[in-house]
Amino acid sequence: MTSSIPKTGSRSILDSEVRSFLADHPDLHLGGAGDFTAERSHHTRVFGFHSLDDSKQAPIHQVEFTAIRGPYGTISIRVLYPASGQEKTRAGEAAALVYFHGGGYTVGTVDEFENGLRIVAEKSGVQVYAVEYKLAPEWRFPTQLDEYSCVVEWLQNEGGRARGVHPDRVCGGGDSAGGNMTTALSLRFKDEGKKPLKAQILLYPEARIPFDTPAASENNSGYYLECNGIFSFADHYLPRGTPPSHPYVSPGMLPISSLKDLPPAAIFTCGFDPLRDVGVEYASKLQEAENDVSWHHFQTLTHGFIQMAPWSQEAMNATIFVGNETKRLAYR
Repeated sequence: MTSSIPKTGSRSILDSEVRSFLADHPDLHLGGAGDFTAERSHHTRVFGFHSLDDSKQAPIHQVEFTAIRGPYGTISIRVLYPASGQEKTRAGEAAALVYFHGGGYTVGTVDEFENGLRIVAEKSGVQVYAVEYKLAPEWRFPTQLDEYSCVVEWLQNEGGRARGVHPDRVCGGGDSAGGNMTTALSLRFKDEGKKPLKAQILLYPEARIPFDTPAASENNSGYYLECNGIFSFADHYLPRGTPPSHPYVSPGMLPISSLKDLPPAAIFTCGFDPLRDVGVEYASKLQEAENDVSWHHFQTLTHGFIQMAPWSQEAMNATIFVGNETKRLAYR
């Protein structure tokens, strides 16, 4: 853990394998100038588990496709059971990670994140519950938070009991917009007096809109996530009448006094990410609020490393490290 977390991050030289991947996929953007529906299909064609060569597919002990009834209809969930967690599962002592993927609330499917989450599951010994939540703009805030809450509470009760999950070991996590929703859910659970998450696993979280940070200028375009596209994603997510400063939309704008008594958090940021500095800033605020927080910064990587692991050893190493940190927080 860093003794004193700064307010902004830094970058060095972009990892050569990430650079090659981006050069080989020049039309792959998140928040680009084109139609977001085209981005949806393009992401699935590139990152979907079914699209990967066998040599790039990470192993997992078992995959379960299940669903529960949520407040807006069916919520599909893909459960990844690691071989490394079988003993704890049999004993009813397993930890679970409910994972909400990134994509600006607008783009993405579990297919595109399964490979990276398999790695996290096996390295941590934690069952991963990857949620196919309803996307914006068809479904707007707080639909996604309500679905997140529904899955967590199901796992803390009958869903977890049936799968060997200890009710006190249900963690929440996500990347980018999914990290935003994890921070928001942690705040909402605290405000509502509900059982908290065991831990927060936050990969390059969008703690707030990065309109005033060095990273928003340095990494504005050309590094997969297009910074100016973040504004369109926020427009997709927010219903009219809900300000961007809403505490469950922009947790990073909250004062230190409102960020106390939150679950332990591991926050991962990247040097070449337009969201870099809002993630670092949020980690710093959590530390100032006397929460248990660890911050891990990868200067050579960009947004989306959990998806890019099959093409970059540095991204793979970072994903493995996420698994190690998940294990540390889930089983202590």
